[in-house]
Amino acid sequence: MTTTRTGTRRPVITAWSAVSPFGIGRAAFAQGMSERRSTATALEPALAQTSDGTACVVPAFDPRSALGRKGTRSMDRVTGLAVTAVGALLDDGGRNRTVATGNMAALALGTTTGSAQSMMDFTRDSLIGEMPFFVDPAKFPNTVMNCAAGQCAIWYQLKGPNATIAGGRVAGLHALSYSRRLLGAGRARTVLCGAAEEFSAARAWLEYHAAEGSAAALGEGCAVLLVEPPAEAEGGQPVLAEILAVELGMALDGAVRPALARTLRRALELAGVEPAQIAVVARSGAPGPEGEAESAALREVLGGADPVDLAPAELIGDTGAAAAAFQAAALLAHAEDRPGGAAGLVGVITSVDRSGSVGCAVLGLR
Repeated sequence: MTTTRTGTRRPVITAWSAVSPFGIGRAAFAQGMSERRSTATALEPALAQTSDGTACVVPAFDPRSALGRKGTRSMDRVTGLAVTAVGALLDDGGRNRTVATGNMAALALGTTTGSAQSMMDFTRDSLIGEMPFFVDPAKFPNTVMNCAAGQCAIWYQLKGPNATIAGGRVAGLHALSYSRRLLGAGRARTVLCGAAEEFSAARAWLEYHAAEGSAAALGEGCAVLLVEPPAEAEGGQPVLAEILAVELGMALDGAVRPALARTLRRALELAGVEPAQIAVVARSGAPGPEGEAESAALREVLGGADPVDLAPAELIGDTGAAAAAFQAAALLAHAEDRPGGAAGLVGVITSVDRSGSVGCAVLGLR
């Protein structure tokens, strides 16, 4: 169990962006969520087996096309997605680049393994080459879990703490919890907090067999939030949401429903929020029994409340490690799209993973 509080004045989210199956940038994601537009497309058979031969991929995405030729020759897909998403956030308003880069600018990026495709390709090259060391050394960094976060720091001069946090589908919440601790300890002025996942033949093969052939359509992308202390945002920067609570837990022996229910109750208690106050929910929508247990836990805790259920996974697929970050983006997009604003509304993110990890976050929307 992890409990994170940084005092009575909680961190806030002041900006966000995403590279998603809806397209590149915050506007594309917000529009796709508002339209409830499905992004599933048919795959070439050579890519991999998936549950129904479809996936939700970022349209026509290629790192070199998105970022230019310099520095991208050996860049893999997940790194390209992360670097593009961070760049989109920094370019979305002059203040973002000012406060989110430099010596006290941190990055916390959620993942599962980094790029499974890069790891498998590099290993294969060492086995089929004339000699094991006849591999492309430029591709070795892609096999390391923190490659994407490191490249983001290099590209944009993020000189504060740089962390990659593995947590499966819950990774984005782990990154958000870590971001709060960085700010609370004074280790950073701002934190770019997000999570990234790529679609690849390797990931599709792993997911298909891990789920015994019943995996949902896979998605990909990266979502990033700009998290900072409230004092830093008081100079005229609009606050999009206040992070009221982040709670993480573990389901033992497959008991996902009670584990998530306990975690959600703790989060609501820390946030000082009653279940009836929850206006909108963003579930991870995990496939199989975990997702069913997630929905059951929400019904158990929220009781008679009838919040809006955003369910981004229904539109952009199972985005794996990026799921919780996209759920946060979905809440923020919903708040922006609400006529008259979302001041006073409270949103909840819930997440479960087959590893047993569960988590939730409570956001006070503005």
